[in-house]
Amino acid sequence: MNFGQQWRAVPPVTKNLIIINVAIWLVEILIPRFGSTLIDKLGLHFWESAAFNPAQILTYMFLHDSHSVLHILFNMFTLWMFGRILEQVWGSKRFFLFYMVCGLGAAFIQEFVWMLTAKHEYISEIAKLNGLTYDHMEAVVNEAVAANNPNFLAGIAAMKGSLVTIGASGAIFGLLLGFAMIFPNMPMYLFFIPVPIKAKYMVIGYAVLEFFLGVSGGGTIAHFAHLGGMLFGLVLLLYWKKKGTLGGGNFYY
Repeated sequence: MNFGQQWRAVPPVTKNLIIINVAIWLVEILIPRFGSTLIDKLGLHFWESAAFNPAQILTYMFLHDSHSVLHILFNMFTLWMFGRILEQVWGSKRFFLFYMVCGLGAAFIQEFVWMLTAKHEYISEIAKLNGLTYDHMEAVVNEAVAANNPNFLAGIAAMKGSLVTIGASGAIFGLLLGFAMIFPNMPMYLFFIPVPIKAKYMVIGYAVLEFFLGVSGGGTIAHFAHLGGMLFGLVLLLYWKKKGTLGGGNFYY
C-alpha cells in the first residue's frame, strides 16, 4: 500500500486534525509575523494575565513551535499512528470527544500548575538576580506588593504575561493512554530499546517520566499539561469502561 492509499484510509477526524495542525504550522513558518500574532492571541496564557482569553483553552492545541519541526512531527506522527486505530474502534464522534477532553484537560491542569508555581518562580528568579536568599526575596516582594509598589507590580504582570503554552501534546498523551487501555498488551517498539514493550508499560513509563521532569522543572516543556491530558482521558476511559462501552476488539488483551 503506497502513501496515497494509506492517507485515504485514515479516518476523517484523525485526518482533519492532522491537516488543520500542519496547515496552521505552515502559516506560522511562511508568515512569521502573523504566526507570532497567532501564538500571542491563540496560545494558552495564564488566566491572571491580561493576554488571557477563555477561547485559548481550545485554540492553543492547534498551534505548534514554528522553530522546531520535532514538536509537530512527534505530535502528528503519534496522532496518525494511534488516532486512526482509536477512531476505528470508537467511531469518529467518540474519538473526537475523547481528543478534545484530553486537550482541554491539559489546559486546565496547566493553568492550575501556573497558579501554584508562578509566584514561586518569579521570586526564585529575581532572588538570583539580586543575590538574595529565597526567603529574603519573598519578604521583599510581599512587602512591595502590599505597598502597591509599581515596579514590582509591573514585574509580576510581565512574568504572568510571559507564561504561554501551545501544542497538541496534552491530547496526544491522552491518546497514548487510550490505546494502552484498549490494547494493554500490544507490543510496542522504541527506537533506543531493541526489545518490544507492552503498551501499558510504555505509557506508565511515559507518565512517570513526565511527572519527574515536571517536578524538576524540565525546560520549557509543559510536562504537567501532558499529565493533565492523560488524567482527564483516564476519567473518561474509566467511565466508558464502567458502562461497558470502552470497546477494543478481541486481540492483544
